[in-house]
Amino acid sequence: MSALIHHTAIIHPHAELDSTVRVAPYAVIGEEVKIGANTTIGSHVVIEGLTEIGADNQIFPGAAIGLEPQDLKYRGANSCVKIGDRNRIREYVTINRATGEGEATVIGNDNLFMAYSHVGHNCAIANEVIIANSVAIAGHVSIDSMAVISGVLGVHQFVHIGRLAMIGGMSRISRDVPPYMLVEGNPARVRSLNLVGLKRRGFSSSQIKQLKQAFRLLYREGLPIDKAIAELDLLADNEHVRYLQDFIRQSSATGRRGAIAGK
Repeated sequence: MSALIHHTAIIHPHAELDSTVRVAPYAVIGEEVKIGANTTIGSHVVIEGLTEIGADNQIFPGAAIGLEPQDLKYRGANSCVKIGDRNRIREYVTINRATGEGEATVIGNDNLFMAYSHVGHNCAIANEVIIANSVAIAGHVSIDSMAVISGVLGVHQFVHIGRLAMIGGMSRISRDVPPYMLVEGNPARVRSLNLVGLKRRGFSSSQIKQLKQAFRLLYREGLPIDKAIAELDLLADNEHVRYLQDFIRQSSATGRRGAIAGK
């Protein structure tokens, strides 16, 4: 065994680990696992199933990745977990594989999963997402890049969370979360623009001004949702407003949950 792998770790001989992977004591890595360069596996981590993990990830003690989904429909299908690069997966995080044959739970790059958070089957999480402690994400949830989900909350299955959304702690998320918005409460409501997040991500003053106009049309003018979506066409061409408009339109027309309302 490599000097980077502790002698108490149990690694299936068919698992594929880059020569630079570090494995701490008592970790268990299954037959169909593939792990990329410079990834660190903490003590007592369990990685099973058809699981692919990219480069430069840090997986902290007690995490469990690729185990069977917590789904009564699961019948032993050959499903998988795919994880990108530079993710930090903290203590006792659980990430389940998908339910159906050939399906995947997919995680992108540069995400932070804080301790005790759970990612259910068939979820799709993009890049630079922060998921705080004790967040429970049900199956089939999609989270776009740079969203921030605060601690001790639940996300209902089939919910879509938009780019750069911010969700306050202990909220109940049972409907889609529009991008760029600050959402909080039980039941959750859109409270304001995520202004701190927008500024930290380098949005210009003109971009923020147009998003403020969009926010007022959607949540302060009392317009029917179809008319509010149409009114967004009157704003100057702005890719972020267009993304918001498309998100709300799709959520209203075809989304399983529908978008969260304003306060």
